[in-house]
Amino acid sequence: MKRLVWSAALGMAACATVPVIPGTTVADTQQNRTVIDVCEKYRQALEQRDAPTLLLLASPRYYEDSGTPKAQDDYGYEGLKKVLATRLEGLRTVRYTIDYRAVEVSGIRAHVDIRYDASYQLATELGERWERKQSDKRLELEYDRGRWLFTAGM
Repeated sequence: MKRLVWSAALGMAACATVPVIPGTTVADTQQNRTVIDVCEKYRQALEQRDAPTLLLLASPRYYEDSGTPKAQDDYGYEGLKKVLATRLEGLRTVRYTIDYRAVEVSGIRAHVDIRYDASYQLATELGERWERKQSDKRLELEYDRGRWLFTAGM
């Protein structure tokens, strides 16, 4: 009988799940919540087309390689200013949702794996048109002077 009770207890312990942040698959820890809160500020600023807030969320060490082997499309913080100014200028409406898949914090660095769904209205020479993009992406942040800042992925 003891063995049966012990086996049942072990089986139940193996099925125990780690609590997750509601609406995500991310473990519910204070550190993960803090990182996701910063990512939500980014998401909201993007929807509001708020370049100044987006720049405040970026590290001076921000660097984007654009996911290509060409160095010509890489840029740092100064380039981010230009990218935000030009890309946000042509947008009329933005809806940007994030599905948080994983958060990994190691010391002062954090990686956030997401799936995003972006719908936006563009002003073009031929009038306004809607576009939609969905993709997996990694946001990279670092802890600097008491706050998390983006170093890549914006």
